[in-house]
Amino acid sequence: MLDAIMNYQDEAMLLLRVVVGIIFVYHGLPKIRKPHGMAQGMGWPAWAIVVLGLVEALGGLGILLGVYMQVAALLLALVMIGATWTKIAKWKIPFYTQTATGWEYDLVLFVVLVYITAYGPAGYSLMGY
Repeated sequence: MLDAIMNYQDEAMLLLRVVVGIIFVYHGLPKIRKPHGMAQGMGWPAWAIVVLGLVEALGGLGILLGVYMQVAALLLALVMIGATWTKIAKWKIPFYTQTATGWEYDLVLFVVLVYITAYGPAGYSLMGY
């Protein structure tokens, strides 16, 4: 049984990439479209929110399509370090809470991005890195 599953490693990586790519595109687009509203909530200048949104959206597309995927994953892993630090140190959000998204979500995304950075696209990508 395990041998049969092992034959689908490329497909599993593709599924992981599609999901992670969609998450980052989904989170990046509002930062590009409405940076001023996001800037107020985060305490950042609007231009920095646009840059963050571009990194998230373009990085998400890179992972999704397999174009400069490992570079995109590395950049997004750095974003997740910043997001986790902000939640822990600045906003004092615990690992898990029922009233907000705890930093457990950010930690999982960080680890997945480290995995993608280390192992690459597997069998399906537009570019091999």
